[in-house]
Amino acid sequence: MIKEELIKKIQKARADSPQRKFSQIFDLIVNLKDIDLKKTEQIINVFVTLPHSRGKKMKICALVGPEMMEQAKSVCDGQVSLDDFGKFQQKKDIRKLAQSYDFFIAQATIMPKIATAFGKVFGPKGKMPNPKAGCVVPPNANLKPLYDKLQKTIRLQTKNDPIIMVPVGSEKMGDAEIADNILAAYEGLVHQLSKGAEQVRNAFVKLTMGKSAQLMGKVEEAPKEK
Repeated sequence: MIKEELIKKIQKARADSPQRKFSQIFDLIVNLKDIDLKKTEQIINVFVTLPHSRGKKMKICALVGPEMMEQAKSVCDGQVSLDDFGKFQQKKDIRKLAQSYDFFIAQATIMPKIATAFGKVFGPKGKMPNPKAGCVVPPNANLKPLYDKLQKTIRLQTKNDPIIMVPVGSEKMGDAEIADNILAAYEGLVHQLSKGAEQVRNAFVKLTMGKSAQLMGKVEEAPKEK
């Protein structure tokens, strides 16, 4: 992908989207080919840090022991101390917690207790603190750099279909910033594919309520996330 061409596509996506009373999000949609999701080694599940904001503030909660509680209170949007894990006996309460935050940071030394208390609900929802995103930390970790990094972190993940759909910015951002984010996301994805860019069927960019603008690949309608 060439940045100058990306900017033109982003501008087209803006022009083709009706004005809304809310700030719309730019999504990158990539349709893959020659990938068998029944084979574990071909499933895509990787975190990529973008060079710019992803267009929406990420809410982050820390699950920590007493060693990190003071820091968690000053840095994160929410925190649950080890002493309070017992308050989450009902699945509805754990589900509410999971839905309230985008990422969870875990103190590594209490990770088994986190898994016991929250794993059955967090796991299926993809909300368990993930080492791949740097979210499992030692008790002496500095949380601020991680918090800032997660604000620009996206997850590239195939689910039931060979399609990746990720936010890469908001319409309030500049075209060049969105183009930088698209390039970072695309390169992060291609790096995970055994045959690289050969396994990309096509790619699109679109605003939440707008029409898609095709970036590359075979000409067809944008695939819909299932």
